This record gives sequence, structure tokens and C-alpha cells, in this order.
Amino acid sequence: MQVSVETTAGLERRMTVGVPAGEIDNAVSQKLKDTARRVKIDGFRPGKVPVSVVKQRYGDGIRAEVLEEAVRTHYVQAISAEKIIPAGAPNIEFTKDIAGQDVEFTATFEVFPEVTLAGFDGFEFERATVAVTDDDVDNMLENLQKQRANFIAVDRAAQLNDRVKIDFAGKIDGELFDGGSAEGQSVTLGSGQMIPGFESGIEGMAVDSEKAIDVTFPEDYGNKELAGKAAIFDIKVLEVAEAELPEMDDAFFAAFGAEGKDVETFKVEVRQNMEREARTALDAKLKTSVIDQLVDANAFDVPKSLVQEEIQRLKQQAVKQFGEDSKIDPSALPDDLFTEQAARRVKIGLIMNEVVISAEIKADDAAVKTYIEDQASVYQDPQQVIDYYSSNAEMLDQVKAVVVENAAVDHILEKSKIVDAVVSYEEAIKSKASAQG
Repeated sequence: MQVSVETTAGLERRMTVGVPAGEIDNAVSQKLKDTARRVKIDGFRPGKVPVSVVKQRYGDGIRAEVLEEAVRTHYVQAISAEKIIPAGAPNIEFTKDIAGQDVEFTATFEVFPEVTLAGFDGFEFERATVAVTDDDVDNMLENLQKQRANFIAVDRAAQLNDRVKIDFAGKIDGELFDGGSAEGQSVTLGSGQMIPGFESGIEGMAVDSEKAIDVTFPEDYGNKELAGKAAIFDIKVLEVAEAELPEMDDAFFAAFGAEGKDVETFKVEVRQNMEREARTALDAKLKTSVIDQLVDANAFDVPKSLVQEEIQRLKQQAVKQFGEDSKIDPSALPDDLFTEQAARRVKIGLIMNEVVISAEIKADDAAVKTYIEDQASVYQDPQQVIDYYSSNAEMLDQVKAVVVENAAVDHILEKSKIVDAVVSYEEAIKSKASAQG
């Protein structure tokens, strides 16, 4: 077997492999004989079919099978001999393929980039802790009450926290625009459900009153055709209803999975949940900061084949968000929507893998156990969740991957400059929204 490797561009390699004619011919001959012994052809007794007849009928197909097996075998042998680790599957092309002559094929593929990690000494991060106050807990209790509120129709002007039912029609430059009109739409004033200025503009309106509201779509509005544009909404109020908050009694506690609690005990539990949520949000923000600095500090090309694989995964994830009954074909989504995110995710994966290898980080059983117990603690039956993770190999592997990644982040933090800070609960939750974004 003859092998030569050349660099075509960046991470791409073209490997040329030569296979002796005798090896192919012998394999074809043996396969023809094997086929002759078991094939059934009219006019011949089983096992007595002449090889010449088999060759005439099946020769091309048998040679194709032999070549496929030879390519697979010699490709593996060649990359092993050359000490190459391809990133993704190769593109195979035959450059010489004539019966009786040596066979030659090329395998074009990408290799993994050489990742030389930048030193962490210059990294600096803010590590925040949260202070959940009594006011934060009281605000949360009020929000929980609002979630369970009953709305009662009232005969007065609408005010903050009321739920109104409205008809509206939006115009830009005097023309109605798509998605800018609705009938019988329910809006809770102060909820932020609508664009800035819309809800506050309804305050003070009574049933059957009409009004034109001037608003401007935010610059970062999801629909780019509307972003930053001024609009006028004609509003008609059909109903005004005020929130009737429920009592914090056994039924209220049960609605949040806290049967048999009194108010003070429920407050303690709410505070613990708030602290856990805030801590998780701040940890996620810190982890994102670490990864951002790693990506900025380590410049290298990423294999296009790996990016393409990641694009396909992102497409599948995007379709799943529409629900199991979605009829969307993932392949119909354009690659460009996911290319930048996919390339970043591949780069992060390569960097984190290098951190894990260089620091010899492994999924410690104790850390895995602690992680699962922490995830399970928010459920009514933690043991059931723990048992589920422990008995599901796929879920367990996912947990191990997260634990290893977290350990890699901790390793980087140990070698970086850390500035401690204390933030409010509100700031911590904003960190969560930012990290998810």
C-alpha cells in the first residue's frame, strides 16, 4: 500500500492511497467463487453455477463491493500509519480503477486544529454572590399570588395590574401592517407583554372608550421590518378587570407543591428557592464569561465538517422547539441561520476538550452524585429523580459531561484573577436572562 498526504488548504488534507491490483483481483475472484456456491440460477444445480456465469451477471456489483471494503480497510490503515486524526468523514474519489491494474483513490478530509491554550494568568472575572432580602421574598410572594389571581370585571378606568380586553389596529405611515391588529386581545397592564408605551397608554381608559396611542418599536425588535419605527395604535377597551389575589392558605400552598405549610414556613422555602435560582444564574453568567474569554484568547480555524454536523444538530433542536407534532423539515431551514452559532460551539468544544486533557480532568463520582442530588432537590420526590438519572445511561453521560465542563471552568478560575461582588436578587435574575440570550 502506497500513501501520500498533502495539505490543500487550511485544515484540509488530501491523502492518496494505492492498492495493489493483485489484492483486488484475488478478493474479487474469491467473492465470485463464494457467490457461485450459494447463488441460485435457473438451469444450474445449487452449488454448480460456473464462475464465468456469476461473473457475467454479478461481476460489476461484486467488484464494487470489494472496492468499498478495500477503501474502508486501507483508509483506516493509512490514517493510522500517518498518525492522522480526521475531523469528520472523508470524501472518497477513485483516480485509478481499471481491472487488472493497481487501484488508487484519494480521501479528502479535515484534521483537528492544533489548539495551544493561551495562559489563564491574564484572565479576570467577577464572581458574584446574591443577597436575597425580605423585600425580595415579599415581592416574590406577591408575584405568586398574582399568578393565581382571579380577575373580576369592574366599572372604572383601567389602572396598573388590571387586565383589559381590547380591540386594536396598528398603522405605520397611515397603513395597517401585518400582525398589528387584533380583536378581543387580553392584556395585563404593567406585564411588559406589549411594546413599551402600549400598556401605559391604556391606563385611564374605561369600557367603550377609544384612543390612539403613539409608540415606537424597539431598535432590537424581533421583526426587523418594524424595528425602530413609529406606529399609531387605535385602541378600543371592551372590558376592565381587576386582580383578586388569593389568600395564602393550604390551597394556595398546595398549588405550589407545599402542602401543610404555614406562611412563615412557606416564606423560608420560597427564599431557599430564590437563592438557588439566583446562585444558578450567577454560576451560568460566570461560566459564560470564562468561555467568552477562552474563545477570544484562542484563535484558530475550526473544521468545516464539524461545523456542518453542528448545524444539523441545531436544526433538529430548532424544530423540536415547535413541538413533537411539528411538520417542519429540518433540512428546509437555511444553514446560514445556524452557521455562526455552530462554529462557536465547535470552537468551544475543542478548547474545553484541550483544557480537560491538559488538566487531566475526569468525571469524579462524588461530583456526579452531588450534581444529580442538587438537580433533584427542587422536585417533590428527589429520590425518584435521582433513581431516574442513575438508571438512564444516556442521562448519566450528559451529567458527566456537564460535571467535567464545570470542573474545567473551575480549573481556569483557579488560575485567574477573581473579583468578588455581592448583587441583588433582581440583578442575578437579569444575569440568567442574559446567559440564556
